[in-house]
This record gives sequence, C-alpha cells and structure tokens, in this order.
Amino acid sequence: MSVIQAPRGTFDVLPADAARRAALEAHAARILEAAGYGRIETPTFEATELFSRGVGAATDIVQKEMYTFDDGGGRSLTLRPEGTAPVCRAYLEHGMHKLPQPVKLWYMSSFYRAEAPQRGRYRQFWQIGAEVIGSATAETDAELILLLAELLQSFGVREPRLLLSSLGTPATRAEYREELAAFLHAHEDSLSSDVVARIDLNPLRAFDSKDPTTRATMRAAPKLLDRLAPEDAAHFQRVREMLDDAELRYELEPTLVRGLDYYARTVYEFTSEALGAAQSTVGGGGRYDGLMEQLDGPPTPASGWAAGVERILLGAPEPPTAAQPVDLYVAIATADAGRAAFHLVSEARRAGLSAQLELAGRSLKGQLKQADRLGARYVAIVGTDSEVALKEMDSGEQTDYARNAVIPTILRSHTLP
Repeated sequence: MSVIQAPRGTFDVLPADAARRAALEAHAARILEAAGYGRIETPTFEATELFSRGVGAATDIVQKEMYTFDDGGGRSLTLRPEGTAPVCRAYLEHGMHKLPQPVKLWYMSSFYRAEAPQRGRYRQFWQIGAEVIGSATAETDAELILLLAELLQSFGVREPRLLLSSLGTPATRAEYREELAAFLHAHEDSLSSDVVARIDLNPLRAFDSKDPTTRATMRAAPKLLDRLAPEDAAHFQRVREMLDDAELRYELEPTLVRGLDYYARTVYEFTSEALGAAQSTVGGGGRYDGLMEQLDGPPTPASGWAAGVERILLGAPEPPTAAQPVDLYVAIATADAGRAAFHLVSEARRAGLSAQLELAGRSLKGQLKQADRLGARYVAIVGTDSEVALKEMDSGEQTDYARNAVIPTILRSHTLP
C-alpha cells in the first residue's frame, strides 16, 4: 500500500525546520514593530473579485495561477495569491482611514499560486510583508526599502542585491504602453508567441520574458525610466538620495517589471545569487497609489513589499540550533506511579520549568538514557511512596525528597530566564 503524500508544490514544516522559521518571524517582528508597524492577518480565502480587480485581470496570477472555487452558495472565492489587496480590503472595511495616517502594517502569512514547483517556488508558500497606507512621500518608499534590507542582511541572506526603478504614474505609463506596444508589434518576428499574444493586454510583461530571442530584442525597446514625468522623476530622485544617505547600495534597472498591475512610481527587488539564477528574487515591492480606488475606496497613497520566507531561509546560512533546555524529566519507577508523576510534571510547568514526562513505557534504565539524550538537568524518579528520588544528571548525585519539596529544590538551584 502506497503512502499518501502531500500535493505537489506543498511541503510539511517539520520540528527540525520550525526553529528557523520561528527565528525569522521573531526577527521580522523585532525590526518592523520597532519601526511602528502593527501586525495584521487576513483570511486565507477572499472574494475572487478582490484579486481580479486589485491585482489586475491581465496578470499571470489572475489568468493562470489562482486557486478559485465556488463556496456552495454561488459565491466565487480564491485562496489568497498575494497579501497587499487583502490588507487594503481590511483597511477599507474596518475604517482604518479614521486612524492617524499613515497606517503601518506587517504580516507573515501563507499564500497560494498554481505555479510550476521548483526550488524556492511552491504552490503554497509563506511571505513576510509590510505595507504603509496613507502616505505619498518618497520617505515612505525609502523607509520600506531600508527595513527590507535590514531584515535580509541581519538574518544573513548572502549577497543581497537591490534593483531599483520607477514605473511613473498611470497617465505616464499609459502613454509609454502605447509606445512600447508599437515597438513590439514592429518586432513580432523576434518575440516569443506568449509575448506577442499579450502585446495589447500587458506589453510591459515582455521585459520579464525568459526567451533568449525576446530578451535580445527588448534591449533596444524604449524604457519607461526615460519617459517619467517631472514630478515622477523628482519623487524617484528623492528616494535615491535617501538610499544614498543611508549608504545602501542599489542598481538602476530600467526593465524591472513587477508581476502585479497595481504598482506605480517606485518599484524594487532584492535578489540573492545563493538562490540560483532561475529564482534569485528574495523579495520586492513598490508604490501602489491607485489600488484603493480600484477597490472602490477613496484615493489613498500606499507603498509596501513582500519577501518569501522559504527564499530567505534558502539564501541564509543555517545557524546551529541549540536544543530546547529540559529542566526536569519525570521518570516513572512503578506501574501505579503514573498519576503522581503526572501531577509532578504539571506542577513543574506551572512553576515555569521546562519539564517532560515519560510517555513511552520504557524501563527505568531506558528512561534515564532518554533523559540524558534530552540533556535534562534533573530526573525525578517517582515511585509509590511519598518520596521522590531527584537525580542531578551532571554530577550523578541522587537525593530523596518529599514530593512537595522537589520543585522548590530545583528552583533554588536554577535562575529562570
């Protein structure tokens, strides 16, 4: 009989992996909350319309990658493929515009896309994200970039590289799209079939093509960064000046295209060669000033980023993990001592000690070996009488105590953190 396996593109987080993920979560919380970001979590599934309107009907996410289903009542729901649109929906639904602006939020959540699984790309994946809603300043973009840089660098992601560009405002981009579409139509013979099929729908995606002939053709294409309106160029220059002041290195990348339609003005990506050339992006984001209006909200400027948890972990060296300390291992010496042992381990945990109880039915010799494997400081050997033999594992010294004296004895010898 074959063993049932997890669906392709998903994975189990086993106890051995959980410590690094928990460390990353704590790391993100420390950095972001110190900068005034509050945690938010949105539902795993949302109304499909949220993504078709917010992310963009022409994006690969909406066209090919969303997990959409009927809820049984005629409503179309979708497992969230990204985090920004749900956060904006929550901002509008809960009246966060009444709060002092900007509202600064962060999350660590799971997301779902029907992509071809490969190293660093899964159909169920986790992201850390940060959003600032209610501020149009270049300082907001610079702060977000610096926070993501701090997260990646301080967690040890190897060789992080920042790519920076600007998409201008929608009006500027609309004029540029027409120019770019005309260029693409004039060079259709040198483009891949999927790029040709999307020229009128989303011509900017041509810059993302992996086809060698298309990439060679796109080197001669007009660049949006050269077509920015004066106010957009000034905003971008201000972002660059603040990154320069912070001594954060970056590279201008005029062909940088994010896979979501809501971006405007500043866009950026962090990559790491440690992930390999095919999937080198660790995280990225940008400004999305028009998204709230697409969701029927008032005009509200906003900016944010998301970084892949699995990709951060792939890009960072694996640190040695210290075993969780065990203060007390409660061993059962006789068949009818189980109840007393259970009471003792419960009392130890209430006192703040790390305590484990024998659950496998081992012999007393086997229980002592297990306590040694766990690195337990003490073993309490519980029998049928009112006394408990307390063994200090380092010295091997063993002393009998009344049951109610065991926990105070350990606490006196151990200063809890």
